[in-house]
Parts: sequence; structure tokens; C-alpha cells
Amino acid sequence: MTTAPRPAVRDDARGMSTRTVRTVQLQLGAVILVTVGVVAAVDAITNPNALVLGLAAAAIATAAALLVPWHRLPFYATALVPAIDIVAIGLLRDSSPPAGFSLLWTFPVIWSAWAYGLVGSISSVAVVSVAYWLMTASTPTAQSLAFRLMFPAVLAMLAGITRVNARRAQAQRVLLQRQALALRNAAGRAHRQESLVTEVLDSVDFSVVAFTPDGSVLITNDAAARLQRTRDSSGDAVYDADGFTPLEPAARVEERARRGETFSNVLSWYGDPGSDDRRALQVTARPLTGPAGEGVGRVVVAREVTDEQLALRARDDLVASVSHELRTPLTSIVGYLDLVEDDPTLSASARHNVQVAQRNAERLLALVADVLAVSAASRMGIDIRIEREAIDLAEVVEAAIEAAEVRARERSMTIDSTAVEPCPARADPHRIRQVVDNLIGNAVKYGREGGRIEIGCTTDDHHAWIVVRDDGPGITSHDQARLFERFFRSLSVRNTSTHGSGLGLAISRDIVRAHGGDITVTSTVGAGATFVVRLPLTSPEESS
Repeated sequence: MTTAPRPAVRDDARGMSTRTVRTVQLQLGAVILVTVGVVAAVDAITNPNALVLGLAAAAIATAAALLVPWHRLPFYATALVPAIDIVAIGLLRDSSPPAGFSLLWTFPVIWSAWAYGLVGSISSVAVVSVAYWLMTASTPTAQSLAFRLMFPAVLAMLAGITRVNARRAQAQRVLLQRQALALRNAAGRAHRQESLVTEVLDSVDFSVVAFTPDGSVLITNDAAARLQRTRDSSGDAVYDADGFTPLEPAARVEERARRGETFSNVLSWYGDPGSDDRRALQVTARPLTGPAGEGVGRVVVAREVTDEQLALRARDDLVASVSHELRTPLTSIVGYLDLVEDDPTLSASARHNVQVAQRNAERLLALVADVLAVSAASRMGIDIRIEREAIDLAEVVEAAIEAAEVRARERSMTIDSTAVEPCPARADPHRIRQVVDNLIGNAVKYGREGGRIEIGCTTDDHHAWIVVRDDGPGITSHDQARLFERFFRSLSVRNTSTHGSGLGLAISRDIVRAHGGDITVTSTVGAGATFVVRLPLTSPEESS
């Protein structure tokens, strides 16, 4: 661990700089001139020669203070100026002993004590005291004797007070220098951190803009300027995530962020549909907090996702195109199976086989229709249509179990349906059958050979519940987070020969949510998975 270097104490901080010497000497010179003027005005000068010599000495000290570059000389060189002042004041006192020139000796004593510490205090007090005693030796009266003893004591007291104040001032200067050094270091670190943050923000390809509480821009990066140019080139047309629903100015992400709303990955399209310069932006807004948790503004992060969205739509278009091509032959197959079933010469076993093929062909045709609906919903924001009617969910579940038993027997799997209870509800029987078929089919497809599948359904006061549980390999927590994404297939499944589109669970969740319910999964690796479907007993319109 490194510590900050202790600031060095310069000579001019302990002693006196050139500017300080000049200032102090000019002040003393001004006092001497004023005092001499007053004394001369009252005609109290008794020794004109001493007065001239004293003024000359003071002038020499002042000239030296003004002309000599003291900061370039050794530390104690400045002691020459107060020494000359002591001589000058002594001569001025000799020119008029009663005039009080002796009081001016306090100036060089204070000067020496402040600049040179204990040595300066002792030496200046001693020199002035000796000079004063020698000059007052001719008047040995009781009063003058007491004054001669008291005057050095007063000088010593002034020197001591000055020394204490000088030490405090010196300590404060050292402390201030350390604080200044720490402040410079902190400012340097802050500047380096700011430069680093700026470089990092400018190197990323997404926009970052921080706002103060009043809406002023606090921080921005180069990508923000590029995205702003993208918005400007797209005109004033802004559309919702579907790309076709126009957004009012108050509903746009910029205004929502300025109002203080918090949101994540909101998709907006800039530019009219079909235009070449149309762009898609995904925006996130978060609050900024200070050290005490107070709000200090907001940060808005945006990135262009035009290519991603176009790729997703191209995928949906491809799926829709393939599904559309499959629908025509499937419709023909179902029609011809109807004709075969109507043949009166058909045997009972053959009729049963035809009916099985017809049911599966119709299910496949329904799945193709669902893929087309999902693709259309992805492109145009169309919801899955639900046609509710009064049904018993137990019948739907039992029919799905019957259809899956053949495939389960092929894998030596057991389906336990003892927990299936009557569940009256208002739902779309075909859509719910699609969900249950998908869940049971996945349990059979991805479960372990010879495993067990438990299926149940029940109701409470407000909801119907469908549960499908298997004892297969389970699902990792990472895959669970993406399990209901369209076209998602886990790595463990992709590495096997089990086929799938990755659409079944996504469509199932959309169907359940269209009913006002939800579908969840819990799983432990190696201990199977449990899917729970929750459906309201009544539609939201009926409950309201």
C-alpha cells in the first residue's frame, strides 16, 4: 500500500518570501515616516544627526527589501533587514528619547520571532534589550529602572505569542498543502476515471444518455449522436413494437423517460413501413441514485436492433410460407380420408384406422394453422383467437391421454391419470386440447425409456389446474428461463435424434395466456419436470 508523499516545507513558508519581506518592510517604513513626521511637527527632535542616520538606515533596509531577490538567497539572509531596522529604530530613539520610538522595536522582534522561530525570538529580544539598556543607562531613576525591566519582558511576551501563532500558521500551511495534494490526487483520479468512462462509453455501439432531474443532458456518448441522426433521418413517424401502430408523442420512449418512467427493452420503429431508412430501437430507462439513495437523474440506454428484427421477421415469414405450403396437401388428405370413411364397404378395422389417421391429420392441420397464426401475430401483432364454451377439462385431458398412449407404449412408459377430476370451465376445447397434447407429447418424447407420467386436473374457487409430471432427465435452470421462447431447443435435445420445432411450448403459453391464465415449469436435473397450467374458471369479461 502506498501513501501520499508528505509535502515539503519551502524556505519561504518558514521564513519570508521576497514579496512578504517587501510588504512588511514597506509597512514598517510607513510607520517610521508617520512617527518621524509627528515628532518633527511638535518640535521634539533633540538630536537631528541621529534622526538623519536613522532615516538613512531605514531607507537602506527598505531599498534592500525592494531590490534584493531574497527567495534566491539562503534562508537566514532575510534577517539582515530586521537587523538594520533595529539599528535604525535605535538611532531614531536617540534623536528623541521621550518620543516613544522604542515601541517600533516591536516590529523587528515580531518579524524575527515569526520568521526564525526560537532563535529569532531570543536573538532579537536580546539585541533590542541590550540596545535599550545601553541607551537608557544615563537615566537611572526608579521609574526608568522599572520600565527598563518591563520593556524586555513585554518584548519577550510578544515574541512568544508570535512564535506560537507562527507554529500554528505553519501547521495549518502544512495541513493545507497536504489537503491540496490529496485534492489534486483525487482530482487526477476523477479525471482519469472520467476519461476511462468516456472512452468505454464511446467504444460501445449502444446509446447511453444520462439526464439530470430537470431533464438536462448530463452524460452522452458517440453512439447517442449516431442514433439521434437515425431518428432524424427517419422523420417524425414512430411506431410500436409491431411496426404498424403509430405512437403518440406522449407514448414514445423519450417522453416516458423524461417523465421518470422505468422500463426495459421497449421496441420502437422509426420511419414509415416500407421505407428504406426505417430503423428499430430497443430502449431501457433506469433511475440514477446518489450516495444517500436520493434520485439524481435518469439513464437511458438504446441500441439499434433493425437487423435482428428483420432477421426474426424473415424467419417468421419462412415458417409461415412453409406452413402455408403444408396446409394445402393436408386439407386434401383430410378431405379424401372423409370420403374413405363414408365408403359403406369399408371394414370396421379399416374404418378405425382411417379415423385415427383422420384425427391426426386434422391435428396436424390445426398445428399448421397455429404456426401461421403465430407468424402473423409476430409480424402484425395479431392475438390468438379464443372461442370459449362450457366444457369439462377432464374430458379434454382424457382424450389427449388416449391419443398419447400408443406412443407411450412404444417407449414402455406408464401414464397415470388417477388424479384427473371433473373440472367444469369456460374455455376453448380445441386450444386447450392443443396445450395438453403438447405437454403430454413432450413428456413422452423427452422422458426416459420405461418412465412414468402423472397427469391430473382439479379446480379451486377461481381456477382450474392441469398438471403434467414426468420422471425424465429434467431441465436445467438456464434452459428453464428460455423454455417458452419460440424456436428454442436446449443443447441436450439438439444433440439427440429427437425432432421438434421449438414452437410447442411457446404456442401453449400464448394459448393459456389468451385464456387469462398462465403456464409454469419446475424441474430438477435428473428428477423430471412438472408443468402446471392455471386457467380461470370464467373469462375476464364475465368476471368483470
